[in-house]
Amino acid sequence: MPSYGECRALDIDASPQACFDALIDYERLPQWQGTVREVRVLERDERGRGSVVEYVVDARVKTVRYRLRQLYEEPRRVGSEYLGGDFRDFAGEWRFEDRGPGRTRAELDLRIDPGRFVPAIVRNAISDAVMRRALSDLKVYVER
Repeated sequence: MPSYGECRALDIDASPQACFDALIDYERLPQWQGTVREVRVLERDERGRGSVVEYVVDARVKTVRYRLRQLYEEPRRVGSEYLGGDFRDFAGEWRFEDRGPGRTRAELDLRIDPGRFVPAIVRNAISDAVMRRALSDLKVYVER
């Protein structure tokens, strides 16, 4: 089965730390991430950050559930390891590049193997709903 992936980026008027902090505040994600319907922290690391997190996401054509082990390089990166859910495989990574005082280049890189063929029109709808919106929602949230 084919896997699908894409990387998108956006400049944000906030520090990498502010972006990082917003993304790992899992309990608040559904309040500002438009596609995220529910988040549950299943395990925490020694610093109290979510280490295993379950997401329920509205991908426009279907609501999907998946669990990730979160991997941190604070404040530059939030990566993930797929632990199970509605996909065959899933890999995601947020990267934050410092662009000077109060500026960050945020990148979201996703690779998804749904376990079956997905027509291009559906892939594009999911990509648009999840990736573009995730970046723009982060920008709006941290720039407030």
